[in-house]
Amino acid sequence: MDSDHAPEEQTAKHQRRIRYKGTHPKNFKEKYKELQPEHYAETVAKVIQKGSTPAGMHLSICVREILDFLQIAPGQTGLDATLGYGGHTLEMLKCLKSEGRLFAIDVDPLELPRTQERLARLGYGEEILEVRQLNFAQIDQLAADAGPFHFVLADLGVSSMQIDNPDRGFSFRTEGPLDLRLNPTIGSSAANRLKKMSLEKLQAMLVENADEPHASVIARAIVASTKAGADLSTTTQLRNLIKDALKAVPKISDEEVKKSCQRCFQALRIDINREFEVLDEFLEKLPDALAPGGRVAILTFHSGEDRRVKKSFKHFLREGVYRDIASEPIRPSAEECHTNSRAKSAKLRWAIRA
Repeated sequence: MDSDHAPEEQTAKHQRRIRYKGTHPKNFKEKYKELQPEHYAETVAKVIQKGSTPAGMHLSICVREILDFLQIAPGQTGLDATLGYGGHTLEMLKCLKSEGRLFAIDVDPLELPRTQERLARLGYGEEILEVRQLNFAQIDQLAADAGPFHFVLADLGVSSMQIDNPDRGFSFRTEGPLDLRLNPTIGSSAANRLKKMSLEKLQAMLVENADEPHASVIARAIVASTKAGADLSTTTQLRNLIKDALKAVPKISDEEVKKSCQRCFQALRIDINREFEVLDEFLEKLPDALAPGGRVAILTFHSGEDRRVKKSFKHFLREGVYRDIASEPIRPSAEECHTNSRAKSAKLRWAIRA
């Protein structure tokens, strides 16, 4: 009977859903093997081994360091404040050993149900894992219902499956709508935001959110373009505008131009999603959500985020609210940075409730 079904299963596994030119798929949707890791584990492993992140996946960062600090024990109640792809969530669930409860929240209505379904297939259903679509700034509402928490994790990085999917408009590298919203069902897209920003506000935003050294040049070009009625509705249109504007900067290299594009998209994303304001609100409410002796770990990827976490932890330590905090951030190992280049900018800070 197995031999009767083997050819059919093999054909289904290797069927190419999307044709592409050359020997390797180039764009997101062509990478059908990477987008189905449950069927093509060998392909996914090869991509990771080369130091890349497979399309549609997210490689969790500092997992060992986070678990070593949180010291999760069976029977505890915890919170993953940024569910994302669910990699950290899965490892925390393993530590609970089917005893206790883990809550996981995220603002992304597109990825959240996919992650919940993926974890349910692995055996983690509602009896131990409760998933809610919620902004982590609302941690007080969740804690009133489900807390206090013995451990909390917040990974502030944008998930790879969001960045890599051109339909989400997060990356300057691929063509897509200029959106950048973590929750595309609410608020205004980046394209609409740019139409309404003054020169002064745009320049200040590029400096504050991304430390962009060419903020004035780029801001002037964007404002002149929108005033002239030019279309800035796609990622490539904004990228090309930035590139053209920076031609006026003497002796600027292609690498510097690329970094400016990256920083501008980052600054816009932070602005559109109010990431700094939301983080400040979360940090202010966090101590009241923790049980006595409760532990929190926060993973940041930007100097503005790290400064806010460091300042909040120090403030509450002086007030006697936290009994101990990280004196220095923990960085990913060289080995992890080699296998996952997106880990290079990560910083992990922790605190323990008094």
